[in-house]
Amino acid sequence: MTPDHLGSLGDVQAAFSVQLHRADLGAPVAACAPWTVADLARHLGGIYRWAAGMAQGEASDDAVPVEPHGPGAVIGWYDANAALLHGVLTRLGPDAPCPTLVGPGTAGFWRRRQLHESVIHLWDLLTAADRGLVLDPLVTADTVDEVVTVMQPRQVRLNRMAPLRVGVELRASDAERSWLLGDARAARAIVVGPSLTLALLLWRRITPDHPDLAVSGDPTALAAALSQSLTP
Repeated sequence: MTPDHLGSLGDVQAAFSVQLHRADLGAPVAACAPWTVADLARHLGGIYRWAAGMAQGEASDDAVPVEPHGPGAVIGWYDANAALLHGVLTRLGPDAPCPTLVGPGTAGFWRRRQLHESVIHLWDLLTAADRGLVLDPLVTADTVDEVVTVMQPRQVRLNRMAPLRVGVELRASDAERSWLLGDARAARAIVVGPSLTLALLLWRRITPDHPDLAVSGDPTALAAALSQSLTP
């Protein structure tokens, strides 16, 4: 099953905004060191603005949005650009043609991409406040799937990492889904855990010794995969 990318994006954006309004903007975000909460909000707001432009064919892959620097402007920057992105993607519909990170495609790509960008950064923000993140496994399993099927192959195409010749199997214990990461026909390492935890592993937010993960097989195969830049 495929999650409702646009609806879930709106939910995650709203959760980020609620936490941002409560947060100390100067607090460190360990997962994105040396960023503060304000830096994280500036980054995500800028990504939203850029993605809205991409979906409308008005930006390029290397465009850098101008971000606010005054602390009082950060929350408004995030909220305005979250609304901008959601409004653009709603208006366009999922089938509108547009450029994507992997070539010509449709606006549905940006619904999915920005949902998962937001999921990871919501975890970053909540973790900075010693809070946990709970999401529908249908969403977080799709976060894993995007890395395996879109982001990691793109990293190879852009020569940001070498092809993974040794396979790693990822098994989501909460979603009855599995993936083979890498170009091998069979896995030499297997990682089992909740889909959110698997996603965080692929996005370098946690390490394989996390208590919610069970690793079997050749640990060097997993270490080799995680040593590469699987995501931007």
